[in-house]
Amino acid sequence: MSNVPLMPMATAVWLVENTTLTFKQIATFCNLHEVEVQGIADGEVAKGIIAYNPIISGQLSREEIELSSKDENRPLQIKNMDVEISSSDKKIKKYVPLSKRQDKPDSALWLIKNHPQLKDSQIARLVGITKNSVSSIRNKSYWNFNNLNAKDPVAMSLFSQKDLIEAIEKAERRIKREKREKEKLKEQINT
Repeated sequence: MSNVPLMPMATAVWLVENTTLTFKQIATFCNLHEVEVQGIADGEVAKGIIAYNPIISGQLSREEIELSSKDENRPLQIKNMDVEISSSDKKIKKYVPLSKRQDKPDSALWLIKNHPQLKDSQIARLVGITKNSVSSIRNKSYWNFNNLNAKDPVAMSLFSQKDLIEAIEKAERRIKREKREKEKLKEQINT
């Protein structure tokens, strides 16, 4: 983990405005040049940058700032923050701009043509449209079917190539499982 605070320039702005630390101490802590910090103090650098409080974010403590304020040779020490990154399988819905939303049915058509093994529900989840829309596109009864042009959804960045590969692999596993179940049924009937 790096010992540089989040948003170093905004943190430097806050430290210049709210502490009596030297420019050198702030520059060292924020990984900036001392002249940059002096420019922040003079109002020449970082115009329009909103100050970021390192105490609220847990990167510094008031005691740390006070100790360094009393001794100008003492550098500020960033708090070690062990952040636990959860590996949850929940996907975060990505915002799709209005200009790309009209491309969703085109993407569904592309997936239907190029990956027929995908279920309607998988296509709906990937593209972000309803399962009924996917079914109507597959059945060619979609209200605007004649104007649809198959477009690669990955190229249009509606979702990643990794998401597509995972969906295809899942569909192939489902197909293999269904084949095995049919074979077992045939064996049971024949015996």
